[in-house]
Amino acid sequence: MPIASLTELYAYWCGHSYEAINNLWGRDSAISGSQGTFVSSASDGGVAWSTTWTWRGAPNNVKSFPYAGRQFSRGKKIAGIQGMPTCVEWDYTGDLKGMRANVAYDIFTATDPQHANSGGDFELMIWLGRYGDVCPIGSSAGCVKVAGRNWDLWVGYNGQMKVYSFLPPAGAGAIKSFSADVREFFRYLEECHQFPASQQNLIVFQAGTECFTGGPATFTCSRFSADVIDAECQ
Repeated sequence: MPIASLTELYAYWCGHSYEAINNLWGRDSAISGSQGTFVSSASDGGVAWSTTWTWRGAPNNVKSFPYAGRQFSRGKKIAGIQGMPTCVEWDYTGDLKGMRANVAYDIFTATDPQHANSGGDFELMIWLGRYGDVCPIGSSAGCVKVAGRNWDLWVGYNGQMKVYSFLPPAGAGAIKSFSADVREFFRYLEECHQFPASQQNLIVFQAGTECFTGGPATFTCSRFSADVIDAECQ
């Protein structure tokens, strides 16, 4: 039995410095569908969870982004963070034919440390899986190497928020077991895209799946762990 069953809009769970939410923020664009998110286990070492969904209509609109995230104290500037180690193991099962979805880390930063956690000044996404012809915001800025892997970097804007999305190169396939220090992605952005690390506070550090249309499908995250290590603690 799951330790938490989240079936309502924005239903929320937290424990062991982690959180999970049934984030159905775009469900009103669907003509039909539903989604439930379930936390199966949690410890100080990470959380395991899953989400099952079916959505129809408005194929280019995101219906939901259920996620698990690491909790941390606000007011951590990116420049003051030494490391953001994380790992995730996941899979998708069910009716995947015609499914449109992605699997991604989603990390917001803002100059205001108390900025709402639904956005920020900057957004860093690390796509680990891509189903259907869904695309990130913006356009490709070329191939880059970060954290020991090659990525196709996309850059664009979601309103006033600048979005950097790192995708596996075309034909590379999904990354279903991923381990890295996310701070390396910010270091790359500092060096190559003038990301203002000394001004930007970390707002959220989370990973989940953006669901557009398809299903019934189940995303299972057998492990998600993350940490935020302050530079002065080294």
